[in-house]
Amino acid sequence: MRRTAMSRSSIYLAMKRGQFPRPVSLTGSRAVAWRESDIQRWIDERAGGNAT
Repeated sequence: MRRTAMSRSSIYLAMKRGQFPRPVSLTGSRAVAWRESDIQRWIDERAGGNAT
């Protein structure tokens, strides 16, 4: 949420629409997380660049 400036509900809505990376399940819990590289790629695509 910090990196994207999006609310939790907006992130999940964007995922449902196929407009945001899918999370990965963390072993042994119901928690999920996003790969840093997936989020950075998503940000770069919106900024119109390929910077890392």
